[in-house]
Amino acid sequence: MKIKSFFRTIQVKLVIIYLLLILVAMQLIGVYFISTVKNNLITNFTNNLKEQADILSKFAAPSLSPSAATSSEDHSEASTTEDLNLVVRNLFSISGAEVQVLDVNGKVVATSLQVHQSYIGQKNKSLAVSRALQNIPDNEEEIIDEDRVRKKMIALPVTYNDKVVGAVYVVASMSDLYDTVSRVNQIFFSGTLIALGLTGVLGILLSHTITSPIQGLTKQAESIADGRFDLKAPVLGDDEIGRLSMAFNDMTIRLKEALSANEEENEKLVSVLSNMSDGVVAADEHGVIIVWNRRALELLEADTFEGVQLAQLFDMEEQQLMELQQGRGQTMLLTRENHAQEAAEGELSMLKLTFTPIHRRDKGITGTIAVLQDVTDQENMEQSRRQFVANVSHELRTPLTTIKSYAEALHDGALEDHELSERFVGVISNETERMIRLVTDLLHLSRLDSNQAPLRRRETNIHDMLDEVADRFSFQLRQKSILASVHVGKGLNRAWLDRDQIDQVLDNLISNAIKYTLDGGRIELIAKKTADDSMLEISVKDTGIGIPKKDLSRIFDRFYRVDKARSRIMGGTGLGLSIAREIVKAHGGTIALYSELNEGTMVTFTLPLLQEGGEI
Repeated sequence: MKIKSFFRTIQVKLVIIYLLLILVAMQLIGVYFISTVKNNLITNFTNNLKEQADILSKFAAPSLSPSAATSSEDHSEASTTEDLNLVVRNLFSISGAEVQVLDVNGKVVATSLQVHQSYIGQKNKSLAVSRALQNIPDNEEEIIDEDRVRKKMIALPVTYNDKVVGAVYVVASMSDLYDTVSRVNQIFFSGTLIALGLTGVLGILLSHTITSPIQGLTKQAESIADGRFDLKAPVLGDDEIGRLSMAFNDMTIRLKEALSANEEENEKLVSVLSNMSDGVVAADEHGVIIVWNRRALELLEADTFEGVQLAQLFDMEEQQLMELQQGRGQTMLLTRENHAQEAAEGELSMLKLTFTPIHRRDKGITGTIAVLQDVTDQENMEQSRRQFVANVSHELRTPLTTIKSYAEALHDGALEDHELSERFVGVISNETERMIRLVTDLLHLSRLDSNQAPLRRRETNIHDMLDEVADRFSFQLRQKSILASVHVGKGLNRAWLDRDQIDQVLDNLISNAIKYTLDGGRIELIAKKTADDSMLEISVKDTGIGIPKKDLSRIFDRFYRVDKARSRIMGGTGLGLSIAREIVKAHGGTIALYSELNEGTMVTFTLPLLQEGGEI
């Protein structure tokens, strides 16, 4: 794998390209050069042979002419042959070549080689000789003898007075010529190897100038891929690679800024999603959930939505989900059973789902965003509002109906009966007072809700305040033989609070305790500091009939009564504990009720211990 990757590098490719270019160029030059040299050598060799053969033919022509043979009385045929042999051996000797002079009959008259003297008088039967004796000038060819030696053969006619009187036959070895061509090939091959070596070295050096900046860019790209933007590509010149390095460095800076901005936006998005009071669930084009926030997990009481289908999550049919995804802002209500620990058994939670499709240009709908809003409190408030209006209407209608009935009875003649009329008037007065108390309590609650009842804090002696409350109800306590006691913790003397409003809270709590405590019971008023000494804690504890467990969660609701019939007979409006809670809340405190059926009830509220002129 390392070898393969090495040969795939740009540097190796560039060196190979250089070497191939040089090799191809040298081969082309070598083929042309060697071919030209070879042809020139052969041509010169052949021309040289022809020139010598031509000279020899002119020299031998007079000796071979018939007139010369018949007129030479003083010379014999043998002396003529000896003269030609002498001329051929001495004047026309060619290294490694054989020269023969033939008469008109093709017989050898003279030869240049001593070893071939036996050929004299014999006939040369070669085709070239036959052609030359027929006065055909171009008779040459290359032959290879039995020793595998390449030779050049030339046969020229010998003419005298325009008549062929013989022929000159030349056979010369071409070994020296081809040895020269071979040496040229070796020299050229060596030069090619040297050129390739030098080209390889130069190619490595030159390619390194190209690949080195590319390697720097590669390292920077790898560091960017790893999230490190501190490296910079080296700029080694003002050429194309240098400008590429500068552009890459500029791109790195911009990419770092873009990623930083993207990370910042993602952090903002994650922060927004994490701190949203609404749940958010996003699904892809296949309906698979890919993004969600913590609030969505809380609302749907799940650990994760990974790989869950949107339709499966909301228990919807695919067709219904597709219809909701078609338009913008499609909503629906989802009712689920609340399994939270603080939720009452069987309590239902209502979620409002808003579906918004995600559109991408040229691709249509590529996903869906579902926003979940918990509207349980809103629905409960709406239900409480309707119930409040119904309760107010009922509370007012009952005394009004009674007043109307008794007024009609008086109008119809009961006024004549003095005793009966006094009783009727007393009932009307009681019902009127009851309506006045109801309206007064409603106005008080309204002022507390709208912060129109400002606190008038003043320094108050806690012991005196509790004693006065017990004194105000001493008559009722004596009527039911209830023992009341006051306990104030050590070190607790004074506190800054709105005495009138806290008196109203205590009056409501004591009044309820007396109403629901049987004769001979006991009521305790306890005041103490909390463990951290920052709060005043006041408790009203009785030994009354208690409150059922199912009613404890709604005991502070307006107009809520545990026993509606008995509460109304006792003159309660169902607003006392609601008013007490609002007053305590306005002081910055809390109120809680603890009760066991048939064992008693304890209501405890806390108030901040402030210095003079302090504010919450």
